[in-house]
Amino acid sequence: MFFTLLLHAGWAQQRPRTTNVPDDVRPQPQILNPPQPNAPVRDTTGLVRGTADSLRVGAGGRKGAVETTVKYKAQDSIRFEVQNKRAILYDKATVDYGDMNLKAALITVDYSKNLVTAEGAKDSTGRVQDRPLFKQGAETYQAGRIDYNIKSKRGRITDVVTQQGEGFIHAETIKKNALGEAFGRHAVYTTCNLEHPHFYINASKMKLVPGERQKVVTGPFNLVIGDIPTPLGFLFGYFPSPKSNKRASGLIIPTFGQAADRGFFLRNGGYYWAANEHIGVRLTGDIYSGNADRFGGWRGTAEVQYITRYRYSGLFTFNYSSQPTERLLGSTDVNTNPNYVIPRASRTFALAWNHTPVARPNGGRFSANVNISSSSGNYYRQNGYNPRLYLTPAFQSTISYAKQLRYAPINYSINLSQSQNTQTGTMDFTLPDVSAQLARQYVYELLGLESRGKFYEQLAFSYDLTYQNRLSNSLPARQLNSGAIPLLGGSNQVTLLPVRFSNVSKLLRNSQTGMQHRFGITLGSYTLLKHLNFNPSVTYGETWYFKRLQYSYLSEARAVRIDTVRDFNRLYSYTAGASLATNIYGTFVRKGTHKIQALRHKITPSATFSYSPATRRDNPAFQRLELEGLRDPQTGQLYSEGQVYRDNRGFLLPRFSNSLIAPTTSTDVRQLSFQLQNSVEMKVRNSNDTTGTTPFTKVSLIDGLDLSTGYDFAKDTFQLAPLNVTFRTQVARKLGVTINGNFEFYQQDSLKRDINRFLWQQKNFRLARLATANASLSYQFNPAQGKRKSTIRRDVAPVNDPTLGSPTRIDPYEDYVDFSIPWDLSTNFTLSYVNQGPLPARVNRPRSSAYTAASLNLNGSVKLTETLRFGFSTNYDFVNQTPAFTNLDITKDLHCWQITGNWRPFGPTRGYFVTIAAKSALLQDLKLSRNKTFLNY
Repeated sequence: MFFTLLLHAGWAQQRPRTTNVPDDVRPQPQILNPPQPNAPVRDTTGLVRGTADSLRVGAGGRKGAVETTVKYKAQDSIRFEVQNKRAILYDKATVDYGDMNLKAALITVDYSKNLVTAEGAKDSTGRVQDRPLFKQGAETYQAGRIDYNIKSKRGRITDVVTQQGEGFIHAETIKKNALGEAFGRHAVYTTCNLEHPHFYINASKMKLVPGERQKVVTGPFNLVIGDIPTPLGFLFGYFPSPKSNKRASGLIIPTFGQAADRGFFLRNGGYYWAANEHIGVRLTGDIYSGNADRFGGWRGTAEVQYITRYRYSGLFTFNYSSQPTERLLGSTDVNTNPNYVIPRASRTFALAWNHTPVARPNGGRFSANVNISSSSGNYYRQNGYNPRLYLTPAFQSTISYAKQLRYAPINYSINLSQSQNTQTGTMDFTLPDVSAQLARQYVYELLGLESRGKFYEQLAFSYDLTYQNRLSNSLPARQLNSGAIPLLGGSNQVTLLPVRFSNVSKLLRNSQTGMQHRFGITLGSYTLLKHLNFNPSVTYGETWYFKRLQYSYLSEARAVRIDTVRDFNRLYSYTAGASLATNIYGTFVRKGTHKIQALRHKITPSATFSYSPATRRDNPAFQRLELEGLRDPQTGQLYSEGQVYRDNRGFLLPRFSNSLIAPTTSTDVRQLSFQLQNSVEMKVRNSNDTTGTTPFTKVSLIDGLDLSTGYDFAKDTFQLAPLNVTFRTQVARKLGVTINGNFEFYQQDSLKRDINRFLWQQKNFRLARLATANASLSYQFNPAQGKRKSTIRRDVAPVNDPTLGSPTRIDPYEDYVDFSIPWDLSTNFTLSYVNQGPLPARVNRPRSSAYTAASLNLNGSVKLTETLRFGFSTNYDFVNQTPAFTNLDITKDLHCWQITGNWRPFGPTRGYFVTIAAKSALLQDLKLSRNKTFLNY
């Protein structure tokens, strides 16, 4: 049954008299309370009487108690009590009034009091069925009884359960006012979604505030775990429950604990500021109590994350740490040699900035990836538990802008880069690195000629420009001929210059600058003998230098003086080359309906010849210098008589050895390179195809079997290059195999020095010798999913943090573990081989193993029970017979709680973490942790 009552309808006005009957002559009865002028007239039921037209609701002059349409229905029956002005709905009743929806087993609508009452119904076993469910907007209440006034929008809900954000509220009684605020008595707050929760926060008074920034506020409370009250609590409670698509500013509650060397601490506490819909700022910090009058130090983190849809996104992070370099607290460990890591520096910092644009056609692209850490001490080695950041000895930073001109075949890019080695303290800056390219331009198009299919139409040219300026705080050693020639001034060792503002002039003075131009000339592509593809090419290049070295020999000091002269210098070079390639196919097809229908072998041979002439005799890249009376300290010969001369007119010294771009060599290059590529495929009948659209599938047997070598005609010795062989394949889409090998063709003496004689010229005929080899095998084990065994599709872990900003957690735990996967395992085995030469081993001269590396990596996890999962990651080096890195973790799901443990028994990041915590991000600080790591925590 479905009925709709329009309660604003008035009573119809009576029709006018049309007869001649006189009016009643009896006196009118006395009216005790006469109605006021223009006041609405009510009938015996109390409803407002309107005008003659019952559809003109607004003509009544004032709105009634019910302001909109009331819709209700029931599965069993609806009973109307006209005298009592009530409607009673039986069995699965529903009432809709505006944004309010009410469902229950029994609903009573009392129009005289504007009251709606909902109750459940007991079955034959005494269990309550169809308990009242009240919804208004985004709020939902499930209760034992609900009384709601549709006029005042106030209500009273008993034995209620409602959800607020990630939390659930159970209350004995909740009263709701017209503003949507709810006041609970004897209420509990929990993130457990069971009817009888595992834990909850018990409070005698509680207030629920709706709106964009809904929250729950309580009076004095205490924590109850497993129905056991605990003394943990406070005088008041505040639980913000922002909507999933909204962000809110607020305090970040710190976690507390005790460090092994710096005392008690408060960690990751601060404030999150949602500046606007595009920017979020997170300010957090740590503080340590120390011991007595010695302060334990502090750490601060500032994070700014920004995002503009369809434009760009980025994250800026700055970390600063101040900690003592000595242990403040003694150890109670029985071990007499406690494991304590001494910090390298008392103050360290780390700065990171990542800016990622959204690609747009014909638009400029600005991107940044900056990682800078203090040079005195690596910040991540003293403050982070991330193994990747801890083991990384160097950081790279790049800021770039690139653009393709809209109406021109020109694109350019500007890069600013920095590299930092935290172990040696070396810092290199490339400020700037500019490159520009002119796309291939055909000559006939530039001349305005029409295409007629002539050979000259393939003539084209391209242009590349590169400019670099590099600064470094590492000053190289100044020496000539490996230190044999004495120099005046300078140092024969590498020195480091501290990076600070006072040394900017020195850094600029030692900068390296270079500019290079490359012109590529394409002569076309031609087909020879119907199957050979012939491609000739010519390249011309110029290198511009803005500094050069000038040498002068001082006979009195018998030393060479080196001066840096700033002027313009130009070197040129040109090369020519041609390539010849083709494809050869071999196919074997089986007749009939066999499972394997065909095999195909593809061979791609190619040959490339490159030519570069020797530079002229007066090569400007070198300076001739007479070294009269100076002897070689190793041979004792005068340099004027030794073999160190390039010619008879002087010793050749490089003018641009301090430049970024090395000058072209003066030797002749005439090299012929060979390459042979192979691939094998198999066509297999698809037994799962029933429509005939894909009757066959292709399976790769050999992804690649490549061989390459070369021969240099310009050399006098060792013209034949080693043979490089690469093999790649994948078996059943799970087992990946990659093998690389280098074969040499020349003989060696007992000291492993090459002899200019081929191996096949000796008595024991050999074609080649294996010099180095590398093999890698990887396999992914996966459980069966239905009828298919394929790579497991992992769901993305839910993000507990707000949309903008994510603090760097010190523990390595994942927020989410998929217990639906029974097990998974991935393996990787690598093997390296180096030929040790013919020299035999002796007692005082042991022979090293030919296998320089043999390591096995295992990563996987297994579900021990429905709520217990064990994971591991380990590596074993068979050469050194030691485990390089091992990581063991275990996760126990306790419904609304979770126990996580992580143990690293070996390596520099050894330690353990054990935590039992609530799953909800709202109560992420409700946890108990025990830690022991290399960070002395």
